[in-house]
Formats: sequence, C-alpha cells, structure tokens
Amino acid sequence: MRPQEQVVRIAMVDDEEPLCVVVRRILSKYEVHVPDVGVDASYDFAYFTSGELFIHDMAAGGQYDILLLDLKLPGMSGLDVLTELSRQNRPMLTIMITAYATFETAVQATKLGGYDFLAKPFSPDELRYAVRKATGQLIVSKEARRLAEEKRQIRFNFISVLAHELKAPLNAIEGYLKILQADEPPDRRHMIDRSLIRLDGMKKLIFDLLDLTRIESGQKQRSFASVNVRALAKSTVESFTAEADARGIAIELEPGKPVSLYCDTGEMEIILNNLISNAIKYNRDNGSVRVSVSRGADGVKIAVSDTGIGLTAEEAAKLFAEFVRIKNEDTIKVIGSGLGLSTVRKLAQLYGGEAVVKSVKGEGSIFTVTLHDAVPGEPGQEKAGGPIE
Repeated sequence: MRPQEQVVRIAMVDDEEPLCVVVRRILSKYEVHVPDVGVDASYDFAYFTSGELFIHDMAAGGQYDILLLDLKLPGMSGLDVLTELSRQNRPMLTIMITAYATFETAVQATKLGGYDFLAKPFSPDELRYAVRKATGQLIVSKEARRLAEEKRQIRFNFISVLAHELKAPLNAIEGYLKILQADEPPDRRHMIDRSLIRLDGMKKLIFDLLDLTRIESGQKQRSFASVNVRALAKSTVESFTAEADARGIAIELEPGKPVSLYCDTGEMEIILNNLISNAIKYNRDNGSVRVSVSRGADGVKIAVSDTGIGLTAEEAAKLFAEFVRIKNEDTIKVIGSGLGLSTVRKLAQLYGGEAVVKSVKGEGSIFTVTLHDAVPGEPGQEKAGGPIE
C-alpha cells in the first residue's frame, strides 16, 4: 500500500534571522517516513523574529503543528510565548532552542507544554533528529485521535439504532402493563408496579446513553445564547420539589444575583437535572439539598450539597466514570444508569471546566461543576435559537 502523504506545518521563532533561513533550507527538502502509521511527512516552514510577531500571526489564523522556539528572545521570552499558547489552549509540539537552559527553565518549559530541547549551536543532523522525533509523535497522536473519533462515531451509531429498535417494544410493554395495572388485585398490582419502575429505569438508561454518545461524537446540535443559569437552577429546583417533599427533604436555591453564561440551555439542564436528582435520590429522609450558582474569576460554579449517605474517598475517586454505580447497603434500592455524572463531567469539559465531588461517608456530599463561557464559532455550534436535540 502506498504511504499517505502529510504536510507538517513548522514555525520557528528566533531573533537570529540567518539561522531561521538556514533551518528553512535544511527542512525544505527533508522528508520523514513514519512506519507505524504508513505516513510520509514533508514540511511547510515559516519563521518569526520575535514572540510578538508569532502570537500576532496565530491570532490572525496561523496554525502550526511543530514550534521551534528560542528561549532567549527580545521582548516576549520563549517561556512567555509558551505561557500565552497555554492560556489560549493552542497545543503544538514545541522544541525549545537555547544555549542557556537551566534545570529550572527546563522544568518550567515542560510544565507549559515544551516537548523537547535543541541546544545551540546545533548541526543539521541534530535538527533533523529533533524534527523527526517530533514528527513521529505528532502523526501517531493524530492517528490515535482519528481512531478514537471513529470509535465514538461507531458507538453513537450503534446506540442510535439500538434505541430506535427498542423504543416500540418498550412502549408496547409499558402500555400493556398499565392496562393490567388497573384490573389486577393488590398482590399482583405490586409486581406490575415494580415492573413499570424497572421499565422506566431501562428507558432512562437508553436516553442517558444517547445523550452521552451524542455529546462524545459531536452529533448533538448545540444552540448557544446568554443564559441566566440561576433562573434555570430555580426552575429545576421547583421541578424536583414534589419528589423532595415526598421524603421530607428540604430543597432550596441560595439567594444571589443573576448569573449569565454563554452556553447551550439544554446542556445546562442536563447538568442541573443530574446533580439535583442525585442529591435527592441519595439523600436521607428529612434531609436537605442546597443549590448555589455563582460567578468568580475561575468561571461559573454550580454547587449542589446534600445531607445524604456520602462516599468514601475510594468511591468518590471513581464516581464520574461511565456505568459506575456505588453499591452498598445504602444504595441497593436506588435505581440509576451510572451515566448521569459521567455526562455531567463531559459537558463541563466542553466548557473548559470540571466536575468534582467532596464527600464524607455518612454525612453528605458537595458536587461542584465549574464552567466557562463557550467560545463563539467553536465546532458543533449553531446560531442562538437553533435546534437542541
């Protein structure tokens, strides 16, 4: 099979322009074969004599795969450039070029995303070796991401077909059970009631799987607008009031000012519904649930605390994984899919945030989700007012 061909985009930032010209000449006819994935790579090269010029080019739409970055630059230093790229979440394989590297700067550069170091002065062979190593890492990583994306698409397609095929028989079973429910004596009606509860659990599992795979695969239509998250939380709390009252659980939203977030309303509803539903399900009778929404320097925070059964440190560590349900004497009667919190974390990560839990066994838990405003024009977005699946 003929190898695939890929062009790797390299940017060099160094105030020694003659050196940049030499590097361009060396790489102009250089090609690398990556045997693991059967790819032949050639190079498209651009250079900048200052960090400011490079950052300006990136802001204007410049895209690069590998960065050859001098540590000592006039104006912005190499570490300043790395810091700015990290802040903008613009990942690329960075090879630091320097004659003055110390252990401290090496550690700092690595923390900021530096991949390798090339000491000045370097020979053409040393340059080619560093670029070849970075190219192999880059192309293998791209192929791994492509395969992972393909796997997510296959998973979504399978779950979609499965949900479609199960919908009709599940609805039929539910309909017949409800007909029988009205005419059966109390002892048999109890069995029908339990069957209907299990049926609801099965339908929720299917819908949770659809939500999760739709988000993972990028198939979910996303409609972005400025949303008052506090008002949305208030509405969600009200929708769970009857369920909470039935067990004597006091549920309240902490007072505060409106909190706006540029987001998809449906995704915020998924987050709030899962957090509040769990706070009630895993609470004790006559307990309490408190919901707070606030905005700070680190984004919008949604916190839901409960006085429930709580978790051990070991249980909390694996709680956000898919299909994880904590099974013990306290949870044996609680029905769930084990997908709700996994979906919450994936949604939080889409907004550059995270979902965490602090819990004490026997005392309760606090679930906190941090979110940042969505970036206009990011992939998968529709105009405000578009469809939400």
